[in-house]
Amino acid sequence: MDMNNLVEAVSNYVKLFLSENLSDQLTFHNIEHTYDVVDAVREIGLQTHLSDYEMRIVQVAAWFHDCGYASCYKGHEEESKRIAKTFLENFGCENSFVNQVLQCIDSTKYPQHPTFLTDQVMCDADMFHLTKTNYYQYEKALRLEFEKYLGLIFTDEEWKRKNNDFFSNHQYFTLYGQNILSKFKEVNVRFSNYPNEF
Repeated sequence: MDMNNLVEAVSNYVKLFLSENLSDQLTFHNIEHTYDVVDAVREIGLQTHLSDYEMRIVQVAAWFHDCGYASCYKGHEEESKRIAKTFLENFGCENSFVNQVLQCIDSTKYPQHPTFLTDQVMCDADMFHLTKTNYYQYEKALRLEFEKYLGLIFTDEEWKRKNNDFFSNHQYFTLYGQNILSKFKEVNVRFSNYPNEF
C-alpha cells in the first residue's frame, strides 16, 4: 500500500462520489462542508502535533465522514463507514488503519464521544463552522436542511433557543479547540443573543 498517495486517492474518489451522489437539497451537509472539515483537520492536527500517520487517519476520515448522506440522512455515519471500509480495504490498507478511520467517523455522531486524540481532532473539525465569522449562513443552511429532511419547522424564536442550547452544550475536545477555537465560538454565541441579527 502506498500511504503517500492514499489521501490523494481518497480525495479524488470522494470528490467524484459526492458530486455525483449528493442531493442539491443538502444545504449544509454538502461538498463544501466536507472541504471545510478536511481543511479543519489539517489545521487542528498540526496544532495538536499529530504524527504523519495520525494525520493520514484524520484526513481520510474527514473526506469520508459524510458520504453516507448520499443514501440516508439519519444514521448516515454507518453508511459513511461502509463506504470508507470498502475503499480502504480495496486500496490495501491494514486493518488497524481502517479501524482507526472508522472510529474517527463514528465519533462524529451527535452527541460526540471521542475516545482517542484522532477522534477529538475529527470532532472539533466537524464543528469548526461554529467559529466562522459567517456562522449565521451555516446556521440558516442547517435550519433549511432540518425542514427538508426531518420535517422540523421552527419559529424564529424556537430556532434561536435551539441554536443557543446547542452552543451552550457543545464543547471542543482538543487543547487547540478549547484554547483557541472556543474563543471564536464565544463571539458567535454573543452575536446570536442579539435580537433580529439573523
